[in-house]
Amino acid sequence: MKTYSRLHAKLSQGKFVVTGECGPPRGANKAVIDKKIKLLNGYVDAVNVTDNQTAIVRMSSIAASAHLVAAGLEPVMQMVVRDRNRIAIQSDIMGAYSLGIKNILCLSGDHQKFGSQPDAMNVFDIDSVNLIRTIKDMRDIGRDMSGFELDVAPQMFIGAAANPFADPFEYRVIRLAKKIDAGADFIQTQCIYNVDRFKEWIRQANDQGLTENVYILGGVTPLRSAGMARYMKNKVAGMDIPEEIIQRMDGVDKKNQADEGIAICLETIEMLKEMTGVHGVHIMAIEWEDAVGRIVNQAGLQ
Repeated sequence: MKTYSRLHAKLSQGKFVVTGECGPPRGANKAVIDKKIKLLNGYVDAVNVTDNQTAIVRMSSIAASAHLVAAGLEPVMQMVVRDRNRIAIQSDIMGAYSLGIKNILCLSGDHQKFGSQPDAMNVFDIDSVNLIRTIKDMRDIGRDMSGFELDVAPQMFIGAAANPFADPFEYRVIRLAKKIDAGADFIQTQCIYNVDRFKEWIRQANDQGLTENVYILGGVTPLRSAGMARYMKNKVAGMDIPEEIIQRMDGVDKKNQADEGIAICLETIEMLKEMTGVHGVHIMAIEWEDAVGRIVNQAGLQ
């Protein structure tokens, strides 16, 4: 079986993988990336590099991913369709592959009205499903969207996102199936707090045979405080944090809430490890990269 990256190889071997996340800086300071590399190195199998997340201008995901490659880490370069037309998208895919970037995560991108420059023009020339299909065709057929034959086709491991917690719920597995049909090799999910709802989503995916055709990584985010939990519940679209989680965070002293958040994260990981159809975890420790090593060690994921 051909493998496209180290991440793909580990998944194909049946290993329960761990991916982390690295948000590029709001500037050109490579030292910020270097610091995050040190915190994540040795604990994760690959690192997502976000693409102007929350529609705020940051160092490009391609450049930040190249810094990870140079340091020996394997990036999962995120690409959003918000900011590029199809010409720029295909150009960036080829450029990224030439720099040693072998994993890509295809996303729509947060709408610019929620970011720091709400008057910016969005693009959305193609959607995230068509982005998946475009990369698959470039990889497997060796041609760009115009039909031009590529001298070297970008052999990338293709990822997509899934949110089991968005409404309507009955559409969630249908949406997953569309992304798999378009060519997604792996899926990373939204942060899991409502475990019961996630269990029902993965049950449906298993029943339809979808998990036989894609690797699913369950997303987890350690909560640092009860205030963070409330903010995410009330202000972040598509987030489902049950009230009992917030009450649990409220039930400990503020100085101990970060520890409680990690404890909840560890409990979620233990449940994910036992679920059929789940092949790993994606740890999104938002600007809290130093928590990743602790979580990985305590969860026995190394």
